Amino acid sequence: MQPKSFRRLILALKFCLLGLSFSNASAEIYELTSKEDSVVGEIQKTWARSEDTLLDIARANGLGYHEIKRINPTLDTWLPGSDKEVVLPSKYVLPMAKRDGIILNIPEMRLYFFPKVKPGEEIKVVTYPLGIGRQGWQTPYINTRVIEKKKHPYWHPPESIRKEHEAAGDPLPKRVEPGPDNPLGDYAMRLGLPDYLIHGTNKPFGIGMRVSHGCIRLYPEDIEELFPQVKLRTPVRIVNQPYKVGRLDDKIYLEAHPYLEEDSDEYKDNLTSVVKMIVKLTDDQDYQIEWELAKQVIREMNGIPIVIGRLSQTQIDAGLDDVAETTLDKGISLQLETGIAN
Repeated sequence: MQPKSFRRLILALKFCLLGLSFSNASAEIYELTSKEDSVVGEIQKTWARSEDTLLDIARANGLGYHEIKRINPTLDTWLPGSDKEVVLPSKYVLPMAKRDGIILNIPEMRLYFFPKVKPGEEIKVVTYPLGIGRQGWQTPYINTRVIEKKKHPYWHPPESIRKEHEAAGDPLPKRVEPGPDNPLGDYAMRLGLPDYLIHGTNKPFGIGMRVSHGCIRLYPEDIEELFPQVKLRTPVRIVNQPYKVGRLDDKIYLEAHPYLEEDSDEYKDNLTSVVKMIVKLTDDQDYQIEWELAKQVIREMNGIPIVIGRLSQTQIDAGLDDVAETTLDKGISLQLETGIAN
């Protein structure tokens, strides 16, 4: 499937020519031709125009702020510059969770939705960037379901949020009407957790950041597209996977994102969760891993899937074509594949 989706082209065109809000477009739908595969998409590039901000480019390409900034650290957020090359980190290792309904990977700040398919059809997945809860307002890691859906929802701020706003000199009413001042946006899906929702936003610049009070925010155009596809009682799995391991054909990938500050003791320079995922992924098959490369990936945490190994029984002869070559301890040659051509 071509990674440059119709949605992204339409969104960019609307913003470029008309200055309108982003809407009425379709996200990329990835198909998994093998149930063992767990890597989708492709790294892409685009070029900034003089009037673009990095936030504009991120939104037009289905990305959040931090994920595009991490891979383009030298670009100015507000004035990246005319004709500046921008790398789009639109290749993803799927979280290690049951492929049914919605998966929310909180440290990655990304939602994965697996629509229902008929028997014999290939598994499909759609992914959207998120805004998540800031420190002190964390989203709990739990399996739950969608229990209510509302279009043009009213917002009833919890007492804790009202007290916070009062202390800041910005008091909130007990009920906020639908409209441009409603932080829930135009669509909201309530989860089986008290006061937790997946919803839109009236502040789309916060997507890809820790900005909410624990709820999950999507770009307005993304929640508008997702909302009608999600049925009541759709499973929602909320996971904490800053490091993700996946495979495509016979290659083993590692994708690392910054862990949440409160999880530093568990994840800082720690390969334990990676080892566990590799063991689960390979299911007793022999494999070869370049562990020094894996350590480098989790140190850099740039969100790009990197090939760190292969299943041993595969004939390693064709190799990869992209970048530099590294050597495995057991003598198998492997190329470091980022998907970003020089």
